[in-house]
Amino acid sequence: MKNWLLPLKTLAFTAVLGALVFSCEKDDPSDIDNDLQGDPLKETFELAKTWNDVQLGVERFTPGYRPPIAARTLGYTGLAAYEAIVNGMSDKYNSFDGYFKGLDIPEPNSGEEYHWPTVLNATYARAITHFYPTAPAAQLFNVYSTEQDYNEKFRLDVPNAVYVRSQDFGRLVADAVFNWSRTDKEGDGAFLRTSDPNYVPPGGVGKWKPTFPDFSPALLPHWGKVRTFVADATDVCPEPLAYSTDPNSEIYKQALEPFNLVNQIKAGTGNAATEHWIADFWSDDCATLTFTPAGRFIAVATQLIEKEDLSLGEAVELYARVGMGLADAGIRSWHQKFTYNYQRPIDYIRQVMPNASNWNSVMCPDGSGRYFTPPFPAYPSGHATFGAVAAEIFSNVLGENYQFTDRCHEGRTEFIGKPRTFTSFRQMAEENAYSRLPIGVHFRMDATSGVSLGYGIGKKVNKLPWRK
Repeated sequence: MKNWLLPLKTLAFTAVLGALVFSCEKDDPSDIDNDLQGDPLKETFELAKTWNDVQLGVERFTPGYRPPIAARTLGYTGLAAYEAIVNGMSDKYNSFDGYFKGLDIPEPNSGEEYHWPTVLNATYARAITHFYPTAPAAQLFNVYSTEQDYNEKFRLDVPNAVYVRSQDFGRLVADAVFNWSRTDKEGDGAFLRTSDPNYVPPGGVGKWKPTFPDFSPALLPHWGKVRTFVADATDVCPEPLAYSTDPNSEIYKQALEPFNLVNQIKAGTGNAATEHWIADFWSDDCATLTFTPAGRFIAVATQLIEKEDLSLGEAVELYARVGMGLADAGIRSWHQKFTYNYQRPIDYIRQVMPNASNWNSVMCPDGSGRYFTPPFPAYPSGHATFGAVAAEIFSNVLGENYQFTDRCHEGRTEFIGKPRTFTSFRQMAEENAYSRLPIGVHFRMDATSGVSLGYGIGKKVNKLPWRK
């Protein structure tokens, strides 16, 4: 099941005995035992889980962190966390120092001791503070208090010199990754400029334009220029279906699908209950209501990490893989969106289908009674691309035929968040992609091509030299 996982449950008795010889004040570095440096492959996943939960909360409430920006940030913070502790893991693991052009990761001092959980704690806190400078005060307080809670524990566990050295190193790694991220000028600070007032969508029949009811300007029309980790110009989608108003055309038939599904949901007929459940379950469209569609798959990763009881090192690696894949999924799907500029179903249906001039989606169940369509072209689906890249990475790590239940929104009452169970990650990805049809914002071709695009990017992430 765990294709790359190392043995986890070892030396418990030795660890207990070692803990007994530790005093509350640690001043002599020679006192620290190798088993008490916080070996990331022996420590539990809890530290990484806590920080990823914190980051999803920060993402949720910070203005401007829409899906592609949120995904890019998850990629960089995930990479920073991985680089922070890779030197404390087995020598089978590789650093990406120098692998990515311009990335210069500091090295720990030769022959000196580090407490790797302290390193990681400092890295997460510093990185999140760097990448979310406009976060609300409540979210920043959560970052600072989380860091302090762990620091109070760690400073009792290790010699003071090791504790201070570890904190300093963690911050240096976070600074190095953040500084590298800033050399990508198109992506840096994008949360402050999510639209371009000078951008004019290309005109023409069947082309995208701002949609009812809010007619918001294009979101991140230049995002395709952002630097990727592994994806490149070969990660593209086939030409979308030709635009046609002919009822016998393929695009007309594809428009009928969201049209009929939404009407069914609104009328409560047919299979409305299940279709509405799927639409709501995967939405993640309303800012502050949930995390973003990209952040969703960090939340899924957390559930898998808990289910498999991964070590700290394994958890950090999985978060890094998924985050970097999500970043590239956002960049390449947005590149293709603004290459083809394909019209959304709402405009096609209103303009072409009889007696449908008032038709609308059922996206964004926030209780306002107003429904929306995302402010960017339809083809391909970003939702589908995010889900597929995550599915490809999860499949590589845990196996193709892996059954799990997604409980991301269990207990939510604003929408249908009842858990859903899948027999494989590909089934998960394909349902996530399909969910954009009953919610009324995509054609089937958007979902199909987005899934294909995401699988390809996920394969490239898996081929990175994570291991020697």
